[in-house]
Amino acid sequence: MTHASPTQTDTADERVEWTPRPGASRQYQFNGTSALITGATGGLGTAIATELHARGAELTLVGRTDDKLSELPVAGSRLALDLRLPESCEEAVEASLRHQGRLDVVVNATGVVAFGSVADLSVDALEELMLTNAMLPVMLAKAALPHMSRGGAIVNISGVIAEKNLPGMAAYGASKAALRAFDEAFAREARRAGVRVIDARPPHTDTELSQHPIEGRAPNLPVGLDPTVVARVMCDAIAEGTKDLPSEAFTQASGDMDQRSATSEAKVEVTS
Repeated sequence: MTHASPTQTDTADERVEWTPRPGASRQYQFNGTSALITGATGGLGTAIATELHARGAELTLVGRTDDKLSELPVAGSRLALDLRLPESCEEAVEASLRHQGRLDVVVNATGVVAFGSVADLSVDALEELMLTNAMLPVMLAKAALPHMSRGGAIVNISGVIAEKNLPGMAAYGASKAALRAFDEAFAREARRAGVRVIDARPPHTDTELSQHPIEGRAPNLPVGLDPTVVARVMCDAIAEGTKDLPSEAFTQASGDMDQRSATSEAKVEVTS
């Protein structure tokens, strides 16, 4: 499969074209792709950055602090920003355009969590949940869309909690459900610009997010998915033109990978 270089479209806005390459070898799947990753220093953000880089993408990495950004194990332009500010969202987009001259993929991996009943959470915590988990993705999408390549993709992570909320996580779940609702409608708006919006709803994932809530204490949670598995599913979805990622897409992929691993181990035992 050939890997087309960026070409100008015939549309009046003269935006460049980006085409998913589902048949390409993984290591070349995102060659020449400009990807902006926010929340890049988190457990899932780092896994996504690593996976995209392994597939050939050129990265613009945004996190809260320079120290954590410097520790990321992948190459890319790095920018420390507080994306809760609208102007910072615009700055992140501009940085990506400066770095590669185009913007094909945006993955928003920012997020905060709080545990406890609504009655027990402070107003400050409630506001922070809504600002970071719901408003920030809206502001980032607003800043990015006019500059996105036709055929590009914006990925937001609402999580399984957006499918079924739980007591003790009601406020957190509401912020994520708000994001899912936004993605559902925004996808139809962005389609007019030739841009996909993917709402990703992975089950609990083994990152450190639950260990650092802004308030409250995490309940006993089930064993989380491996972040590398979640990242792989998301990158596959971007490459394959997928338009939605429900929770079962991640559990199925995790089960398939576990089965392959078990089969591989069995073969080793037989041959050793």
